[in-house]
Amino acid sequence: MSANNSFMVFSGTKSKYLAEKICSSLGCPLGKLVITHFADGEFSVSYEESIRGRDVFLVQSTFPNSDNLMELLLMIDAAKRASAKS
Repeated sequence: MSANNSFMVFSGTKSKYLAEKICSSLGCPLGKLVITHFADGEFSVSYEESIRGRDVFLVQSTFPNSDNLMELLLMIDAAKRASAKS
């Protein structure tokens, strides 16, 4: 597969190694995503490249604490707002 696919793979903070292995297997680069953690415990997610009209695959562990799940939910919300196809 080439890097010009209609899909993109992104990783949360807890699953970068797995996402890199998936991308290596698929022959595509890992997407650029910034997750900012604030001093008050809040965090935000932003995609550093256009995902409009693309299929987006998110790799993130939901174990062991709720921060991982919340990070995944914010990744999904940010992808939806950035007009990802699916």
